[in-house]
Amino acid sequence: MSNTTTMTSSEQGRKRRSWTITIGALIVGLHLAIGLMTLIWTPYDPAAMSGGRLEAVSFQHLAGTDRLGRDLFSLIMIGSRISLTVGTGAIIIGGLIGITIGLLAAFASKTLDDVLAAGLDILIAFPTLLLAMLIVASSDGASLWTAIIAIGIANSAIVARLTRILTKRVLSMDYITASRISGTSWMGVVWIHVLPNIWPTLLVNLALQFGLAVIAEASLSYLGLGAPAPNASWGRLLQEAQATVYTAPIGAIAPGLAIVSMVIGINLLADGLRDLADPTRRSRR
Repeated sequence: MSNTTTMTSSEQGRKRRSWTITIGALIVGLHLAIGLMTLIWTPYDPAAMSGGRLEAVSFQHLAGTDRLGRDLFSLIMIGSRISLTVGTGAIIIGGLIGITIGLLAAFASKTLDDVLAAGLDILIAFPTLLLAMLIVASSDGASLWTAIIAIGIANSAIVARLTRILTKRVLSMDYITASRISGTSWMGVVWIHVLPNIWPTLLVNLALQFGLAVIAEASLSYLGLGAPAPNASWGRLLQEAQATVYTAPIGAIAPGLAIVSMVIGINLLADGLRDLADPTRRSRR
């Protein structure tokens, strides 16, 4: 009876993981396909006044038009590309910086490790958006690449702290001592033992950072610190729609739903990856 129950629970866990990854991959894949499509086609020129001001949803304009008469659906499609670009760029920058600092801290002397750990804790105490705002404000001006760099740097502290913790855990294993005795250099230890053992957890964390980067970019654009016009960032569309939210609510609802769907898709994907990367978590479910 207990075996049957265990098997049933295991099957339910596998089914849940399958649905989580599938739904997340479908949502993110849809945004990716739309973003790539905008490189060659959109229903209307995003910068052109293709209709009247604040037109309602129709077959001609699937999400209506904004206060300038631009097709809102075309602008939201462009927003998918911008969000994916920012998210990808931010996790690459944050990952490279964070993993490098985390590895250095794990291999450093106790004094230097304590200093780096304290510095990371201080940076993590700052909200990601606030830190990104400070970086953007201190630069020459708001731009898409400035937002990517700022968000990447802001997220790097979290990646660095996690990398440090995971690396120290791996370095405490007996097989690391055996590898060193056999003549393996510290660089070899990193490539052969450390990175292969920590990358599953790092991958899940970077996936979550992707979702945070999407929200941070939308927030920066809403505040006027993100990608400048004519970039159709979802945050900028929300900012422009706030003046007409009562007369044309679709202008705020459509980009808001786009942001929510993207973040939900990424979080579902990350949750599925976490289940795959953590066997103990799978067994508990």
